[in-house]
Amino acid sequence: MKVVPIAPLSGGCDEPSGEVPRLPLPLTRRSLLKGSGILMGTLAAGSPLALLAPSTSWAVELKTLSEAQGRTLLLMGRVLYPHAKLPDAVYALLAKDLDAMAGDDPALAKLLSDGTATLDHLAGGSFAKASVARRTEAVKAMEGQAFFNTVRGKCVTSLYDNDMAFAAFGYPGSAWEKGGYITRGFQDLKWLPAPPLEASPKPYMG
Repeated sequence: MKVVPIAPLSGGCDEPSGEVPRLPLPLTRRSLLKGSGILMGTLAAGSPLALLAPSTSWAVELKTLSEAQGRTLLLMGRVLYPHAKLPDAVYALLAKDLDAMAGDDPALAKLLSDGTATLDHLAGGSFAKASVARRTEAVKAMEGQAFFNTVRGKCVTSLYDNDMAFAAFGYPGSAWEKGGYITRGFQDLKWLPAPPLEASPKPYMG
């Protein structure tokens, strides 16, 4: 898949450190995608992530899973970890990562195939077309099963350990190699009132 690099942030995102993140949003032309399935969508106009991309359209190629299976995994991730700030483009990374794992593991591929089929059955035929409440019931019905645990476990890294999520949540990224957070947003808690001077210890001068 040809990945289009994202332009530097020009505004519209609350970036505490004042530095510019670069987001690896998988934007591509459909003619370049030849995988088993393709997840596609658009970013909301005016949203912080839309300001980072040369286009509001995004696409993710799946090499093992079908488009329907990928869409089901995307939506399952949203049920497990719902965030209004995160667009489907971020949840599509969950499907992409699981698809990559399944390509090297036939047993996992079958687990994901059977699991998504079960979700469709529990949701009344189509998990993707079901209401949010019906999706939630279907996911809860599979809690504790191997499929559920596999998807939930992958959510932790797929949804949160990426620059798109960092930008959406206002996380400036790693700071230790840049001198730490003292000069990179340590005092940028804009949602809290400034503490009184006596609340902070005096700096050590020794």
